[in-house]
This record gives sequence, structure tokens and C-alpha cells, in this order.
Amino acid sequence: MDNRVILLVEDNPDDEVLTIRTLKKYHIMNEVVVVHDGSEALEYLFCEGDYADRNPSVMPVIVMLDIKLPKINGLEVLRNIRQHEKTRLLPVVILTSSDEERDLIDSYQLGANSYVRKPVHFQEFQEAVRHLTLYWVLLNQTPKD
Repeated sequence: MDNRVILLVEDNPDDEVLTIRTLKKYHIMNEVVVVHDGSEALEYLFCEGDYADRNPSVMPVIVMLDIKLPKINGLEVLRNIRQHEKTRLLPVVILTSSDEERDLIDSYQLGANSYVRKPVHFQEFQEAVRHLTLYWVLLNQTPKD
């Protein structure tokens, strides 16, 4: 794989560690930037706050976005992503433990590219992360800037 960035927006430390371990286990060598709330995700994407010095031309190849986040929830983050020309076409995968039908519907209505419920069992979680990452990072084609 290349050096394209994966943005992981996750407030659960256990899910963060498991996701990163899974990526390493399957030799997905992309840089993973982890942010822990919706506000930090938007700062990263729009080069604001602590990320004001980040190169704005380097955008994530995928955003793995949890819904239940502190400060700004994942659906609001998704809404913001889709409202801005710079981020409108970013692939966003909702990776959540929510089994609420409303979250699923709202995610797709706001422009999510995929919605994946985090499996409870360790091995199933690893397989889900592996499959979605391989697809979105290796196989999926995105427009050039």
C-alpha cells in the first residue's frame, strides 16, 4: 500500500487499538491519523486549530467515522464534510456500534459511502476492518484533485 492517510475518528481507546493492530496485522502500511472527537476531526480535515500547519493538499484516502463522539457527533462531522467542496468527495465509512435504524438512515442521507456496525467479537471486528480497509484503500478509485 502507499502512504495515503487513513483518518480514524474514534473515541473508544479499545476500538482504536484494535483497529490499528488489525491494520498492522494485515500489512496495511498507510499512515493512520487518529482523532478522538468530532471537533478534532473537523480541525484535521480543514487544517484548523492544532492542525493549522497540516498540508491541506494531503487528504485522507478514507475517513473511518464513529457516530457517538464527544463534542460534535459523527453525523454532524459527516454533514460538514459533505457541505465543503474540498471534502465533499472524501470516502466516509461509518464504523459504529450503533444498531439504531435512524443512525443508518441518517448516515446514508448525509452522504456516507458505507455503514458498518462494529462486530462485538474480536475476530469478526478484525475481519470487518480488514475487508473495509482493503476495499477503500486498495481497490476503490477516487477522483484526483
